[in-house]
Amino acid sequence: MPAPKTAITPTRADDFPEWYQQVVKAADMAENSETRGCMVIKPWGYGIWELIQQQLDRRFKETGHQNAYFPLLIPLSFLEKEAEHAEGFATECAVVTHHRLEAQKDEETGKTKMIPTGELAEPYVIRPTSETIIGSAFSRWVQSYRDLPLLINQWANVMRWEMRPRMFLRTAEFLWQEGHTAHETKEEAIEETEKMHIVYADFLRDHLAIPVIPGEKSENERFPGADMTLTVEAMVQDKKAIQAGTSHYLGTNFSKAQDISFTGRDGNVEYAHTTSWGVSTRLIGTLIMAHSDDDGLVLPPRVATQQIVIIPITPKEDTRDAVLESCQALATTLRKDLAFHGEPLRVLVDTRDVKGKKWEWVKKGAPIRIEIGPRDVESRKICLQRRDKASNEKEFVDKEDFIRRADDILQDIHDNLLNAATTFRDDNIAECSELEPFHDHWKQDNPGWLLTPWCGSSAEEEALSKEHKITIRCLPIDKQGEAEAPCLVTGKPTTKRALWGRSY
Repeated sequence: MPAPKTAITPTRADDFPEWYQQVVKAADMAENSETRGCMVIKPWGYGIWELIQQQLDRRFKETGHQNAYFPLLIPLSFLEKEAEHAEGFATECAVVTHHRLEAQKDEETGKTKMIPTGELAEPYVIRPTSETIIGSAFSRWVQSYRDLPLLINQWANVMRWEMRPRMFLRTAEFLWQEGHTAHETKEEAIEETEKMHIVYADFLRDHLAIPVIPGEKSENERFPGADMTLTVEAMVQDKKAIQAGTSHYLGTNFSKAQDISFTGRDGNVEYAHTTSWGVSTRLIGTLIMAHSDDDGLVLPPRVATQQIVIIPITPKEDTRDAVLESCQALATTLRKDLAFHGEPLRVLVDTRDVKGKKWEWVKKGAPIRIEIGPRDVESRKICLQRRDKASNEKEFVDKEDFIRRADDILQDIHDNLLNAATTFRDDNIAECSELEPFHDHWKQDNPGWLLTPWCGSSAEEEALSKEHKITIRCLPIDKQGEAEAPCLVTGKPTTKRALWGRSY
């Protein structure tokens, strides 16, 4: 029996990495740029990022943070002040060494070449992250305990020279937000770190329909220069992990390097305790791989650029105006009278005179597609198609009934996506307490994750990581303090648990 025809080839089962690339292309989200390792984010993809940005930004401001902007170029000496931090990014840094170009004509070819001249007295690094440059500003802004806490967020681009680029997952330049805060005490800074960790976990669940496992990174996997790194880990459909967001308690490490000091309540000079936290356009890659199918992108409604797409069916010219009028009237009513999570519905009437519009919107992942033809105008019905259902599944419903239920249908789509992703993740996490089955597990294709008792050393963790090309994704918060069990490698009793997996 022949396999069913799909809009995307190859399928997920045939070649997951190539399937991913084809979904991005078919949904018209992005394309590779002439600049090596970089991408052009096209309107449909950028619209998703704008919605993520807007919705996260509201959450940041609700927790007391303000937006600011800091320079793209970071003096090399700033990174030299924080050696451990800089070393963690050294191989990914792009460095600016000259400040002008001069035109020189090649006498043999007659072509003009642009030659860098004007060598800088000090090179600049294009920001891989901004702890050092923001820390320098904080050192000016913080003088007294009365200036604390300082709660700042930046929406920006960063550059980390990427050797194996993949759109939305690993590109040399990408978009993100980075929060940076300074606090009077360690306790306040840790509370901030944990608060933003929860913000990320809730956002992924409530907006992207992605369930995550919140936990702490092992010492080997911490952010360079941090005392503690918290992470939210997501599983995608090839059972690999994606670090979807991190929140770091930096202690006083950066404060000492950047002199973020203040006069305390007792009159003594103290160093501030700082944090940083961020998510990036990698969230879009996570979303694609968590929900999409062999017909293309599947978008959770809250971050869909268009939540409802109405497609007029106009086979005859004499009924065309009536169909278009009915479509526009429905769109106006939906936008005016209904809201989804406090925001007006995003509704588009696709009046373009092109073929294949239905499949275009399937591949773009629009949550709801509606078709209205001449008979539907007369019967006051609509043809309803949901992206969380099979692409050929249709339901004919009364227009007024749909208007009453549109927001509920969108929420049902979100819930279905979240439930499916949660079931898939939970079905692909196994507990393991012995070393032999642990080794055997990673010999499989797409093996899923393992949860193990753990109190091993950094060296023992590194040895297992290198052998199987895995990492401890996190020490899950809700799995610490479990009943004592022998550690996977040492055999010593431990109440800690580690979650292992392969990752992007």
